[in-house]
Amino acid sequence: MPESAASSLMPVEQALTRLLDEARPRLVSETVALAQAGGRVLFEEIVAACDVPPWHNSAMDGYAVDSRSLRTDAPLVVSQRIPAGVAPEALVPATAARIFTGAPMPEGADAVVMQENCRMQDGQVVVTSPVASGENVRRQGADVARGSTLLQAGHRLRPQDIGLLAATGHATVQVGRRPSVALMTTGDELVEPGQPLRPGQIYNSNFYTLAALLRALGIELIDAGRVPDTLAETETALRQAAQQADCIITSGGVSAGEEDHVRSALQRCGELAIWKLALKPGKPFAFGKIDGSLLFGLPGNPVSAFVTFLLLVRPALLAMMGATDSSLPERVERSGFALPVSGPRQVYLRVCLQGGAGDRELQVLPDQSSGVLSSVSRADGLAIIPPFTAVAPGDQLRFLSFSDIVY
Repeated sequence: MPESAASSLMPVEQALTRLLDEARPRLVSETVALAQAGGRVLFEEIVAACDVPPWHNSAMDGYAVDSRSLRTDAPLVVSQRIPAGVAPEALVPATAARIFTGAPMPEGADAVVMQENCRMQDGQVVVTSPVASGENVRRQGADVARGSTLLQAGHRLRPQDIGLLAATGHATVQVGRRPSVALMTTGDELVEPGQPLRPGQIYNSNFYTLAALLRALGIELIDAGRVPDTLAETETALRQAAQQADCIITSGGVSAGEEDHVRSALQRCGELAIWKLALKPGKPFAFGKIDGSLLFGLPGNPVSAFVTFLLLVRPALLAMMGATDSSLPERVERSGFALPVSGPRQVYLRVCLQGGAGDRELQVLPDQSSGVLSSVSRADGLAIIPPFTAVAPGDQLRFLSFSDIVY
């Protein structure tokens, strides 16, 4: 690539900053049931309304005792039985209470002797080892204290967060409205899976890849269909999508070929803000606006569409949803391969993690063509190679794990 052409390409980091500025904030909040809140972004600070646990309780199956008056090897009458879900009576002095995991501690007891450290003798229980005060007791509020902040506004709710909210009695939460995304693909050669292929045709894999990525984010997906390769029909489809959705995502038609019409249609009916990135794969990426809707024009090559979605579209959508941190979680991993000096674009290599703790390293997959979708399925993530950089075995590389960013 000539130096003048390379210098006209926008760096990925600059493009992402521009996208985040445009995307945040764009949505209002709504209140949803907790069961429907997974993956949504909080628009409120969540404060615990109760202690967790709400009372002292047993961490073991065993016997609740008063350790201060307990004598080892002295038989104790079992004065009550306390399963979980039952409110106990106060412990009778010089007795033990049969208790089960999670059951409330009776007043007067300060420890639980696990049943393995007890034996039965003539219907009474004998404690066979010393017991310390507080042993095997989960204290009230030890997990969560009433009035403490659980989660901040801008946090995207994970399954474990949903469980925490349920444990503190929250039935509903205020979250950002789900953005609606109109997803369309372009290309006369595309055929839906299940249909017979004729000469020159390929299956429309990009729609299904991108739709799955969007659904994993909890997006309201609008199927905007496949658009034929004409400027007039592309412009009409974009205008219609802008009336339906907060965002439009297209696949294909953003390069400079005679049959690529998305960029030209966007310039006719909206505003083109970004075109072409210093990125490999994924150089022909377009971003703009139509009647207030954001448009992300992804390349048609399947790997390029996948990579640009993860690097650029996903963070922007999370920002629209209200997330305060939509950055990509990077790791650092050791290289197990060598590469000559890269060119002027930042390269995202499909790699696998091999080895175990202490000897783990990245291995590059052999075919890095932007049309080889199988390499994405086999890869564990993307290794980031800055412009004009050589790689040697043992180098520390920035790494984006698919397990961290795809779902």
